[in-house]
Amino acid sequence: MGNDMNVILLEKMPNGELREIEERGWSMNMVAALEHVNYLVVQGEEYETLEGRLNVDEGKLELLLVRIRG
Repeated sequence: MGNDMNVILLEKMPNGELREIEERGWSMNMVAALEHVNYLVVQGEEYETLEGRLNVDEGKLELLLVRIRG
């Protein structure tokens, strides 16, 4: 697998639909940091992490997020 993992960030919309924010490679340090964080800043927007799922078939980590509205 190497030293990085593809991570898919999915936003749960108010109507319940899912919207893919982005997919990119994360270093293993960034993946390990998920143990210590509840919020992510992506493209200048803050999101709360709800849950994660390891998609073994595709070798990707999928994170479900909700946008923090300020």
